[in-house]
Amino acid sequence: MAEYPASKVALLPWPPRLLASARMLQFPHWDSPMPDTVPLAGEAVLEVVSPDGARRYARITQTPFMIGRGAETGNHLQLTDRRISRNCAAVVIEANRFYIEDRGQRRGLFVNGEKVDSRELQDGDSITFGLDDSYEIIFRSAKGADSDSLPQLLTRMEHITSSEPSGGGLIKLKRLLEATSLLHSQLPLDIVLGHMLDHAISVTDADRGLLLEADASGALKVKLARRSGGLRLPPESLTPSQTAIQLALKQQSPVITEDLAQADVDLQAAQSVVAQRLRAVVVIPLFAVSRAKTQESMVNIKRGDFLGVLYMDSRRPAAFSKLDRQILDVLAGDAASILDNARLVERERERQRLEQEINIARDIQQALLPRDFREYPHLAVTGFNLPCLAVGGDYFDVFPLSDGRTAFLIADVSGKGLGAAILTTMLQGALSGMTLGIDPASVFNHVNRFLCDHSEVGRYATMFFGTLDQEGHLEFINAGHPSPILIRRGAAEEAFTEGSYPVGLVPEAEYTAVCLKLEPGDTLVLFSDGVTEAMDPDEQMFGIARLKELLTGQLECPLEQLQKCVLEAVENFARGAHQADDLTLLIVRYRATAAAATTDTDVPVSASSSSSAAAASASPPVSGRPASAASA
Repeated sequence: MAEYPASKVALLPWPPRLLASARMLQFPHWDSPMPDTVPLAGEAVLEVVSPDGARRYARITQTPFMIGRGAETGNHLQLTDRRISRNCAAVVIEANRFYIEDRGQRRGLFVNGEKVDSRELQDGDSITFGLDDSYEIIFRSAKGADSDSLPQLLTRMEHITSSEPSGGGLIKLKRLLEATSLLHSQLPLDIVLGHMLDHAISVTDADRGLLLEADASGALKVKLARRSGGLRLPPESLTPSQTAIQLALKQQSPVITEDLAQADVDLQAAQSVVAQRLRAVVVIPLFAVSRAKTQESMVNIKRGDFLGVLYMDSRRPAAFSKLDRQILDVLAGDAASILDNARLVERERERQRLEQEINIARDIQQALLPRDFREYPHLAVTGFNLPCLAVGGDYFDVFPLSDGRTAFLIADVSGKGLGAAILTTMLQGALSGMTLGIDPASVFNHVNRFLCDHSEVGRYATMFFGTLDQEGHLEFINAGHPSPILIRRGAAEEAFTEGSYPVGLVPEAEYTAVCLKLEPGDTLVLFSDGVTEAMDPDEQMFGIARLKELLTGQLECPLEQLQKCVLEAVENFARGAHQADDLTLLIVRYRATAAAATTDTDVPVSASSSSSAAAASASPPVSGRPASAASA
């Protein structure tokens, strides 16, 4: 089986379009016979995936290219699964097209899951043999030299070969065409780069060549190492001339030394040069195209634009023609493009992976919010959350307690993004203890100490937590959160001005609950500062005064409509300006147990119909009083 690297490949006729285009090049010795064959290298490769997931690559070296079990029947690609026929399939080439043919596979031949007798292959096609746990072969094809980009390639090569005085330029042109055509292939990155390095070694007649890739810090690491003839070298055994490499990086241009005996004294005396008896060295720094240095201008190279180094050396002196240097420049540029594109692909994959993780985090976070609001006999509730990023630090919840009360809370974690979302999830887990009837003040004190001990400096959360029973007794703790607005008898005021520190900010903070009596029809509007601090294009804030004015007179407005009214007002005010904070609303309306209804429009009870409401009307709501006093 012919696998990478391979020293011999079958020859195919030059595609007519390539032959015609190549004859347009003006060579001084055009009378030399134009070669009518070109190596197939890079034209098509089979990626063989074993049952255990291991991968290898086999170049299609002739037609027909036989596939089957064992070598005794002349198979070029040998598979070890005994369930596969001795001669199961063949790849044949007709008019530069590749076909797969069934040659007797007992369970059938399949291309992309479809059983076939013969099928033209396209890049990426999956070939299987009717066995779920056996080999898969993926067809990898370069677009070839007659692709749509050929005119541009030929134009470039016409320029760099027009001065070559011998027929040797034709061979170098052929090699360059072969190498450049791989840029359009879907072959694995290391295979394409390996071909580039092999051609660079061939042009320079070097003993060995290395491709060193720069990591994020700029440090170089050997990515590929080859010896002349395409033989691979173990990277750990190589010691390239660091002096030559540093010189090339310092001057940001190639260092091409044909005879080190006549080179700079420092380069002659370099330890690696002396120890390895080197006579010729070629070092070409690789930079991203956008920051490449040209003959016409110098540009400042930033660290992120440095990609690596193409390095070759030899124990014999060398002689490089102008064409050799130009071909090296082309190969180095192509290698830089491949590395740069590979980095872009990797960054895109990383971006997609991060985006997928963020989407998962967002789904988890949204699942933690109440999906629908169940019916409670003594209150109606609705809520809304809009993170300014994919995930946010705002959170609200409504849940019943074991003693018949209903708890509700709103929280705003400092910061935004994943960090805030994780802390929000921690808070929900910590507060879940209150569903078991644990004293809220004890829970807040514990959460505060936990966050102070375990979260990084500057990570804290403001929270408002309340419980409401069927008689309208509201017990609450405000941990540094904006005061909710109470709508009572058409007026909208900040009713809860008392509060303590945000949790996670002051280790010594102590939290106590406060109690207030609500009237039937009283509505609490809880919000995060993303509402009042929403900015318009002139950087003016929406503000608490505008919110209170909006809520005034909304006594009998259904909660869903009231929520929509607030959100639309904020949106209209912002006029499309980017918002830097999450936006969260939680609206709770108390209704007497006897007035419990299935629709929110039946909730309000007039002051004249309730003696408690009439008594409460004598004094407007201000701040609450301690819970212990309320129970007394």
